[in-house]
Amino acid sequence: MFTRRLTLFHLFGIAIKIDASWLLLAVLVTWSLARGVFPFYFPNQTTATYWWMAVGGALGLFGSIILHELGHAIVARHFGIPIRDITLFVFGGVAEMQDEPPSAKSEFLMAVAGPGTSVALGLALFGLHGSVGAAGAWPSFSVVRYLAWLNIVLAIFNMLPAFPLDGGRVLRAGLWAARDNLKWATKIASGIGSGFGVLLIVLGVLAFLTGNIIGGLWWFMIGMFMRAASQMSYKQLLVRRALEGESLRRFVRTDPVTVPEDVSVRDLVEDYIYKFHYKFFPVVDDGRLAGCVSTREVKEVPREEWDVHSVRDILKSCAVNTMVRPDEDPLKVLGTMNRSGNSRLLVVENDKLVGVVTLKDLLKFLSLKLDLEEEDVESTTGISSGRDEDTRD
Repeated sequence: MFTRRLTLFHLFGIAIKIDASWLLLAVLVTWSLARGVFPFYFPNQTTATYWWMAVGGALGLFGSIILHELGHAIVARHFGIPIRDITLFVFGGVAEMQDEPPSAKSEFLMAVAGPGTSVALGLALFGLHGSVGAAGAWPSFSVVRYLAWLNIVLAIFNMLPAFPLDGGRVLRAGLWAARDNLKWATKIASGIGSGFGVLLIVLGVLAFLTGNIIGGLWWFMIGMFMRAASQMSYKQLLVRRALEGESLRRFVRTDPVTVPEDVSVRDLVEDYIYKFHYKFFPVVDDGRLAGCVSTREVKEVPREEWDVHSVRDILKSCAVNTMVRPDEDPLKVLGTMNRSGNSRLLVVENDKLVGVVTLKDLLKFLSLKLDLEEEDVESTTGISSGRDEDTRD
């Protein structure tokens, strides 16, 4: 889901990250508050005051979403589910859990923790605003009042029974408890979430056609996101179930193509790149992984010097997102491939190359396990095997 993320800080051991799309939301929210919301509800202020209020409101929204997601994360940790990070993006925020909830009860409590936090924060802000009396007319306390209402609205919206919203997770928890079947519960809740997304898309189109262009565009985009997120949540569950308990060693090819350090650049191109159709190769020296060489390094060498330079002259340290440990979780490996776009990863242990794991092999295995489910493996994983550089059968 997220491609370009920047870590801002850590809170309770959880990385708080921001997706590039959040910048779009920050700009739109600030502009809307400065030019529309605050002048309408709090008139008779200067333009500069409205802009400062808007910046404060946007920062308050930023903090409110973080606290909302922290509510989920703290309860998830209580049930032993690791939370890697919280990411803010254009449609809000998400606490990335590394596993499914262990029970319907834990799912319910994690789901209501976010809206509960938002309601508590909203009431606290209302109390703060009401306690200042006449000072409540000050611009800064007008922002406090706005943030109080914002948190209440945030809680109400998130409790809509549309998965993966918190209300949809509450629905899934109820279905799960009723039949003790997480897969079935997720499928039903995801279907409802997808339908809700379609409804928002239709409302967005109608709003757009009736002249509400900005509002219609937002409803349309939120609906598209909701539909995609609900479908992906179910697909991710299928993949997680298919790879559960599997060892990465099952998928490792122990006869990878490696390049010696003393091979000339020309031979690298002619005998390796053109022959095997890979974009990068591990360079092995006496059983030790010396580094990696790719087409990027080859491009930096003038063609007339290909016979002069060897692989040793141009090899680089292997990038972190091209290597995995042999004991790595296959699901994490699949996620690494998805995020990085690398369809062939090196399996390294103690600076020695154990082998390679390819997207093709993972997809073949998933295809076999999901065959009984009659699920299409590429639509389930969201990764196309057409990107696989490994063309051998």
